[in-house]
Amino acid sequence: MNAVLFALAFCVGIFISVQAAVNSQLAHALHANSVVAALISFSVGTVVLGIAAFARGGVGEALGLLSQQPLWKLTGGMLGAAFVFGTVFLAPRIGLLNLVVLVIAGQLLMSMAIDNFGLVQMAVRKVSAIRMAGALVVVAGVALTLFGDRIVAALGR
Repeated sequence: MNAVLFALAFCVGIFISVQAAVNSQLAHALHANSVVAALISFSVGTVVLGIAAFARGGVGEALGLLSQQPLWKLTGGMLGAAFVFGTVFLAPRIGLLNLVVLVIAGQLLMSMAIDNFGLVQMAVRKVSAIRMAGALVVVAGVALTLFGDRIVAALGR
């Protein structure tokens, strides 16, 4: 695997946490209006992606193919909006750490299912026993992050 791509993926993870915190602060500044904060976030993102798309070229050709796509392929924007709204709404209520570990756990489990079964027309990449063990370690880490203080307190009684 390419180390540069792994480093980029790590940076994307950093961006997700920072994005959740920034959008949460924007929502707070807008009288806790999570929906407007998510809308502004998506609007800024749309402008940035629009500039990048036009700089790359081929926008007209790509848009011409849209009518040939099944509707389910257009749900990515809805899922992205749900993600951004969810982070804006949840971060101040459950804390950024709890939010991020639960997001990671959800991403991990769903990614394993998508890879293993080839869901959403992705290539099948069977999940090996060692990868399953790694996922269980992550899930255990999520449980410790969420409930570790309570576990330690209960054991100390």
